[in-house]
Parts: sequence; C-alpha cells; structure tokens
Amino acid sequence: MSRVYARGHRRVGVLAAAAAVAAAGLLSTAPAAQAAPPTPVSASTARSYLGQLTVAAEGSGSGYSRDLFPHWITQYGSCNTREVVLKRDGANVQQNSSCAAVSGSWYSPFDGATWYAASDVDIDHIVPLAEAWRSGANSWTTSERRSFANDLTRPQLIAVTDDVNQSKGDRDPAEWLPPLTSYRCIYARMWVHTKYYWDLTVDSAEKSALQSVLNGC
Repeated sequence: MSRVYARGHRRVGVLAAAAAVAAAGLLSTAPAAQAAPPTPVSASTARSYLGQLTVAAEGSGSGYSRDLFPHWITQYGSCNTREVVLKRDGANVQQNSSCAAVSGSWYSPFDGATWYAASDVDIDHIVPLAEAWRSGANSWTTSERRSFANDLTRPQLIAVTDDVNQSKGDRDPAEWLPPLTSYRCIYARMWVHTKYYWDLTVDSAEKSALQSVLNGC
C-alpha cells in the first residue's frame, strides 16, 4: 500500500468512525478539558513529513467559498467548535447557558497579547480554508471539508488576536509567519502536521519557508 493511499485511507477511517459516533449520539458530553491545541509532531517528525508531502504549484481559487467548509458545527450540547476552542485555549473561562464565553482571558501565542473579551479573539485555522482549497481540498466531499474546518484532534484550530488572524488571511508560511518569532517553530510543526494528515500539497516556496523554520527548531 502506498504512503499516500495509506494516509488517505486512515483519514477516511477516522471520518467514518466520527460519523458513526455522532449518529449514535455519543457526543452529547463535553470532552476533557485541555489548556492548548493538540501538541503537534516534533520538529524532526515535521521535517520528515515535509519531505513526504507532494510538491505542486498552488491550485486555482476558482469556485472557493467558505460555505463549502461548514463551520462552526455543534460539538456537544449547545456548544459549537468556536466556543469549544475558546474554552480550551482560555483561562478561567466562564460560559453562559448558551455556551457563549462571558468571562475569562485568552493569551494569543501569535503575538503575545492577552485579551479579556471573547470578541477580541478569532479562532484561526492554522492551514486556512482557502489555502486548503488550493492545495487539494477542492476535490473533497463536503463531509471531509466540514471535518477539516472543525478539526479538534489535529493542531489546526487556535484562539488568537483577531487583528493578527485577519492580517494572516489565507497566506501560507512563505508569505506570513506569526509576529512572535519564538512561536514560529511550533507554528511550522502545526502547519506540516495538518497538511500531512489531510493529504494536502505544498508549493515550492511554502516548502522552502517551512524547511527554514524547522531547521532552526
């Protein structure tokens, strides 16, 4: 079995299992508390993964719409993905009966700022939805794109300063890296981990930028 097929087969298996659990109504309770996004693979593993990613010119953005990546979906009770990440990544977060964060603090590792209102915080897709579309997600099913856009298992979602997230837009690491240089190694590990799991391609400039960061980790 080829590496690409094996990894793709594993992703499909995970999606099928998640669908089966959801259908059985087993996602009605909150997951265990976690203080940060899932830990990405190590720098050495990220370098290995990066070497295995398919290098290809970035595809067209034609046909792209954020609506093709349904988010934020209900995760449990009245809590959607954004609210789950706000609770996970924040400190002393209190939520109301609708699961909205009404108090707490959020440290943004992209820029080192701390915020005390959820409205000042965005949930960043480490690999942006438009970037994923141009890297292979244009051929996915809606179910796969939904799972990608709400992926709490991989290090793909993180609470950060809203203005910083907006400055990032849909740019890849050849065009944008976190302002806080001490976080760039983790960011590159998160990016590669996500792209490897989801079988997305990298372009040559993106790969070079990631190699440069990872070699300095």
